[in-house]
Amino acid sequence: MGKQSKRVLKLCPVLKCSHLGITTVEERKMSETAKITLADLPLRAELVGKQPYGAPQLDVAVRLNTNENPYSPSEALVAELVEQIRAYAPDLNRYPERDYIQLREELARYVSQVTGVAVTKDHVWAANGSNEILQQLLQAFGGPGRSVVGFSPSYSMHPILSAGTQTEFIECPRTDSFDIDIDQALAVIAQQDPSIVFITSPNNPTGGITPLADIATLVEATNGIVIVDEAYAEFTDAPSAVTLLSKYPTKLVVSRTMSKAFDFAGGRLGYFVADPAFVAAVMLVRLPYHLSTLTQVAATVALKHSADTLATVAAIVSERERVRKELLRLGFDLVDSHANFLFFGTFDDQHVVWQEFLDEKVLIRDVGVAGYLRVTIGLVEENDAFLAAAQKVAARL
Repeated sequence: MGKQSKRVLKLCPVLKCSHLGITTVEERKMSETAKITLADLPLRAELVGKQPYGAPQLDVAVRLNTNENPYSPSEALVAELVEQIRAYAPDLNRYPERDYIQLREELARYVSQVTGVAVTKDHVWAANGSNEILQQLLQAFGGPGRSVVGFSPSYSMHPILSAGTQTEFIECPRTDSFDIDIDQALAVIAQQDPSIVFITSPNNPTGGITPLADIATLVEATNGIVIVDEAYAEFTDAPSAVTLLSKYPTKLVVSRTMSKAFDFAGGRLGYFVADPAFVAAVMLVRLPYHLSTLTQVAATVALKHSADTLATVAAIVSERERVRKELLRLGFDLVDSHANFLFFGTFDDQHVVWQEFLDEKVLIRDVGVAGYLRVTIGLVEENDAFLAAAQKVAARL
């Protein structure tokens, strides 16, 4: 060992020295510490025994389990994104624009265009995916001593986000056809008086929509707020709940995302549309500079190229109908879908069938609903591979 190496070890005994073939005391301590488990930590009681959210990420030929848009961003979008990142890169030593005015202006322009409701940047708030949007709303309007009602099966992050903010999650089961039972919903709301009601439309994982009249009924029955989760709104012709905002300014929030229709799941951008008072509310709980400069730049560029991006939606909807018809021909039951996925069954043991698809190198999603599986609509060749696997599966049922 050279003199310089000895000097480093003498002066800095806590340094990692694996590159010298030496195991330090600190490394041995870390190795011993790594043997602890989650059960050894002082976790909050309501989180004990819970499982983290996450779809399986497996290395298979066809992955149709996470409801992403299968099409890559357009060449024009990528070219402008590279140009804009190059322009902003010299300032990455500075914090990002805190209230991301330009991005919110672009989001307001887009929402006004697709919903027919004129909104401004003051009605729009964005975060790192719609999950952070929902988390911020729960932080502001939920919390200890408060509750949220959700209609199951629905987005599985709703109860997880509720637990993380110490908001009691009250489950109200849907009907056998996976619609919201309005009479039962009204009874639960009257009995529980929740601070928040979640309505997912189109619903994930089933794909059905909740009519605006039913949403309005639930809003009027609620003393708290109603969050309508429209993550898949671009895949349906049904009107948006944004059209109800002017009637219920103190009670209604519409959450959306760029992760599905926008080819932008990797960009992580979600947003909500509501009265400006709701924006003021989440500003009380948001983390400082929560949207990075790169996220703001990428999302703004994607919105400017929305026509290119959303052109793929028509292709996905067309493929959804083709796959739906073929699954029906094969004898499967399906829920009418207004999203970029299909919910199909029925199976005695859906996880066994999920494994059969995986054995055919096709990864779909078992969301834990007895008798049903969910498949994302992918590229034509991916859908063909899924249908070929579905034919083999059907022959064994």
